[in-house]
Amino acid sequence: MDKQNRIVAGLTFISLVALVVAYFAPIWWVSLTAPNYPPDAFPDGIRIHFHFDGVYNGCKAAGKGSRMASEIIQKDLAHDDERYNPITDAKKDVDKGAEGLDCVHEMNTINHYVGMFPIATGAPVEKPLAKFFFGFFAVMMIGFAVSAKKARLAVLTAGFLAVAAWMIVDQFVLGHLASHVDSYVKEAGTFFKEPDKIKVWGDNVSAISKIVIFGLIAVMAIVVAGVAKIRSFQLLLALVPALLPVFFVITYAGWLWFFGHNLHPWGAFTVKPFMPTVFGEGKVAQFSTFSYPYWGYGLLLIIFVCMMLALLIRRKQLREGRAE
Repeated sequence: MDKQNRIVAGLTFISLVALVVAYFAPIWWVSLTAPNYPPDAFPDGIRIHFHFDGVYNGCKAAGKGSRMASEIIQKDLAHDDERYNPITDAKKDVDKGAEGLDCVHEMNTINHYVGMFPIATGAPVEKPLAKFFFGFFAVMMIGFAVSAKKARLAVLTAGFLAVAAWMIVDQFVLGHLASHVDSYVKEAGTFFKEPDKIKVWGDNVSAISKIVIFGLIAVMAIVVAGVAKIRSFQLLLALVPALLPVFFVITYAGWLWFFGHNLHPWGAFTVKPFMPTVFGEGKVAQFSTFSYPYWGYGLLLIIFVCMMLALLIRRKQLREGRAE
């Protein structure tokens, strides 16, 4: 019994470390290549990295490549209308001596061709609240590793209270929810010139975020009550964090669908709504698209394997009546 509990604790500790690192790690990468984006300026194509808290630059081009890339895009967008001029800002960044190419900006420029929203407007609720969900998962995992029921309940109660307080202070007292909504509205406004409609979007982001925040607190209370009343309920403390790789792919695919099926008439080219490539290689116009998991996703798989093994051990203990 003690040996099994130590194994469960060890597997959970490995998962906990992987969870912390995964929050800061690139989980998925996407790259676009085309004949008019030469490898000397774009050695990895137009590449971006998806993290749980946002989308980051994945390009490694040097300063010279950045200038060349900007000149290429400036030439390609010369015929575009006056509602959007991404080249001005890109050239300013290069002239300031940028060390590398900002491929998030470049991909926004490419997406602008077909009327896509800017990348930063995706997952406006999930990204700023991801850290609190990770805190929620971490508390569940620590609680699962504790074999004694009273101690487990104490860990869950104290941990969830800490996460809830952190979330309330961060989002409301410090005003990070309001500042996030302002940034979202500003980012959407760089491409979409309908301020009244954008304001409604911002209000929706604020309202949904509040629902998710207080909904998560309610779920915390349900988890504590469930563990207190139902012995087998503790298995969910391992199962829910274990499913992180599934949660990510579902969310990622859902937002890709949204971007591909909500195109707007600002684009220089008209294309039918489409589903961007979730995994593998695809083709959109003259662009080849590549979408694959990155090393951070491997950490999520480690969490899945470790927590499922720990769950099976605890399940066996429960079936044999040797677990509280």
